[in-house]
Amino acid sequence: MTLKLKIRTLDNFQGSLTNRTFLAVREAIIELNFLPGEIIRKHDICNALGVSRSPVSEALAKLRNEGLVEVVPQSGTFVSRFSLQDIKEGAFLREAIELACIEILASNISEQQLIDLNRNLKLQKVLAESDDYQGFYQLDAKMHGMIMDFTGYKNLAKVTKTGWVQVDRARQLLLPVDGRLKKAFQEHRAVIKALEQNDVALAREKMKTHLNQLILLLTPLEKKHPHLFENS
Repeated sequence: MTLKLKIRTLDNFQGSLTNRTFLAVREAIIELNFLPGEIIRKHDICNALGVSRSPVSEALAKLRNEGLVEVVPQSGTFVSRFSLQDIKEGAFLREAIELACIEILASNISEQQLIDLNRNLKLQKVLAESDDYQGFYQLDAKMHGMIMDFTGYKNLAKVTKTGWVQVDRARQLLLPVDGRLKKAFQEHRAVIKALEQNDVALAREKMKTHLNQLILLLTPLEKKHPHLFENS
């Protein structure tokens, strides 16, 4: 795969030149177009995106802060390998926040919020049935984001996005798992049905079950793909 096929052009993103460069490279890393351990050469990014070295350097610095790349002196910049500890920590943070959110929401969710969630759910069903993995997970992320935003605490999604980044990247390895999309859809539907019933305990139970499924699937990946993980 050539670099231009690995990374989308800047007109697909918004913000300053540096921010668009950052988002383009970040997306390529999270979607595993750049594999863990792969070297990232600045001049190649510059050529692919049509930008100077400055925005690329700034973008890579931000990616380093997120733990997505690491700089090895005298060697270069590499995509960070997966860390099972980081994955588990991100999942722990996400679960703690989302379970608290679902409890708040189950007791006072509005009719319009339920309409929005069910509209998202209907689209999920279509994408799950057509095995559109990337499209489904975009809607998945949007649904979880709505649940957090509906609490009224607008910074929760930002906090979890930072902690969840390694999980998001690792779960790309699960995309070909047969039946996972349909099962995830069923788990989402169970959560939303509990919200419709204003059943706090049931909503928490269904959300916890859903979130735990991901970790159960991710944990064996270290043995299946040892070259993508640290200390392998």
